[in-house]
Amino acid sequence: MRIAFISPFFPLKGGISCFSGLLAGELQAKGHAVRPLGFKKLYPSFLVRGHSPEVPEHRSAANGGDAVIVLYNPLTWLALLRNLKRERPDVLLVAYWTGLLAPLLFAIRKLSGIPTVVLLHNLSTHERFALEPFLQKLLFASADGYITLSGEVSGALAAAGNAKPVARLFHPVYPPFSGIEQPEKSEARRFLGYDQDAPLLLFFGYVRRYKGLDLLLRAMPAILDAWPDTRLLVAGQFYEPESGYRELIGQLGIAASVDFRPGYAADADAARYFAAADAAVLPYRQASQSGVAQLACGYGLPVIVTSAGGLAAEVEQGRTGWIAGEISSEALAAAVIGFLGDPRRPAMPQSVREYAAGHSWERFAGEAANFIRSVAKP
Repeated sequence: MRIAFISPFFPLKGGISCFSGLLAGELQAKGHAVRPLGFKKLYPSFLVRGHSPEVPEHRSAANGGDAVIVLYNPLTWLALLRNLKRERPDVLLVAYWTGLLAPLLFAIRKLSGIPTVVLLHNLSTHERFALEPFLQKLLFASADGYITLSGEVSGALAAAGNAKPVARLFHPVYPPFSGIEQPEKSEARRFLGYDQDAPLLLFFGYVRRYKGLDLLLRAMPAILDAWPDTRLLVAGQFYEPESGYRELIGQLGIAASVDFRPGYAADADAARYFAAADAAVLPYRQASQSGVAQLACGYGLPVIVTSAGGLAAEVEQGRTGWIAGEISSEALAAAVIGFLGDPRRPAMPQSVREYAAGHSWERFAGEAANFIRSVAKP
């Protein structure tokens, strides 16, 4: 099967790039001819607040594909269309996570006539905007089928009146970063300067309001009352003013227990963070599913999550992590305290690895390919 895959790929940052690169490689390993068609740029510079859109280190060239698209420049859409008409793939596979992609998807589907499967990470953008209902209509007019990664997104599609075929799959577990020596927990803690026995919580990834870092910070005083030696490591790129979070830390009196490692984490640094931590905490206000949760699973690290969206479906309570009863700082504190005091905690990393074995990229690619074939050749 000849698949043209429209998506961000490395060297662009982010979970979508990582996901699409791994999926493209696995589909190719199964004998499919995958043509990655990537983005040169997704957003104008003024929207990314000076952050570089590219990963600041070398990545495998196999993931990069042909970066031909500038999302906000329709002239590059025409170049993409000429490419597709020349090569005539059997099907288009398009990664979709924001309504800003809908005009491009609509134009390419209608002008190329190629059956299109949408890999739907999110139906609604986390930070919603006024044109989203109209953009969803463009999406529905463009797709011949959808692959979703959670029941949350499948349910949203159904609620919106979708009548096209849907393959509800899952988010595969990200493997540890390739080419990086994976440190032992004790070694990682020594390198980062943490006590060997103190509880260490990790917040990892982009810092945006919907990801709820403020809720976790507000939970820390209660956590410290129960477990005074606890440390929180915040590692990620801030898309909100970092100063506001530092002011909150000062107001809460928890500065000695919270460490910030701002900026995009290089692979070697990220490997140390996951190796050193006792749990990754996802205090999200909104979520469809989470790449950070699946990255943690790849390292055998339990996760503590809120009940937002599809997060709870990715966690087996008391076995692979802990689920807060609601989206609040009080519930987060109770979940962390419950996790730290759970006598099953030493066995959780092994349970996480067993979960990971059942959520492989090989399995996902096989199920996705079967569905894509059914759409390409109904």
